[in-house]
Amino acid sequence: IDRVVVLGDICKGTGTAAEYAFAKEFFRRIPQPLRVVAGNHDFLYEDEPDGEGRKVKAPATVRRQKLARFVETFGLAAASSAERLGGYLLVYLSPDDLESGLLVKLSDERLAWLARTLADHAALPTIVFFHAPLAGTLTPYNERVNTPSFIAQPRDRLAELLQQNPQVFLWAAGHLHVPATKPDFHSPVNVYDGRVTVVHNTDLERKHTWTNVLYLSPDKVLVRTYDHRHGAWLPDRERVIRPPLRRGP
Repeated sequence: IDRVVVLGDICKGTGTAAEYAFAKEFFRRIPQPLRVVAGNHDFLYEDEPDGEGRKVKAPATVRRQKLARFVETFGLAAASSAERLGGYLLVYLSPDDLESGLLVKLSDERLAWLARTLADHAALPTIVFFHAPLAGTLTPYNERVNTPSFIAQPRDRLAELLQQNPQVFLWAAGHLHVPATKPDFHSPVNVYDGRVTVVHNTDLERKHTWTNVLYLSPDKVLVRTYDHRHGAWLPDRERVIRPPLRRGP
């Protein structure tokens, strides 16, 4: 394993100092290089729930403080970053909108950064790691699927950006906690706009857990799923995703 990527909701509740301290200690035990992106539970909420026990969306000042806590906890230069690995560009993208009522949204500043990053690496096949999936890459098997707060936002601007950058061919997401037992975990519906495959990942807070592993080769990405309960790979969840033809040097 060359990288371990955590797809957000690192904190169970609201991104308190105690939750981040626990997360830092937990991930410190992983010997491989760690890459993390933020999820809504990591920065979006006030520490304390309302009188009925519901999470309260925080104002911009609190969201900014919690994103700074996320960056500081994991020793990051910024909440989002990118790197080259094995002939690919890997983009670790954190939601960071400080005002939106949506759960997983990029700010205008972050969208501009993403556009520049993709333009600067147009010749490299690109994998994006983000908390939420792209729109329409699951069937509506529950009331949350494909609703505004459970897809990557802003939807229309991301669609435009992906059309302009055909090198993006794979998108890894969590947020909806899709278990490997769901048909949608590995399905034709996972392909966005006919070319970007979304690899859905479940959470680790359940009795039956799975981990996806991406093997990067020059001509393909092999996705394998490991079943932790049974200590075995799942052959029927294995898939090969071909990157687009490289452009330029």
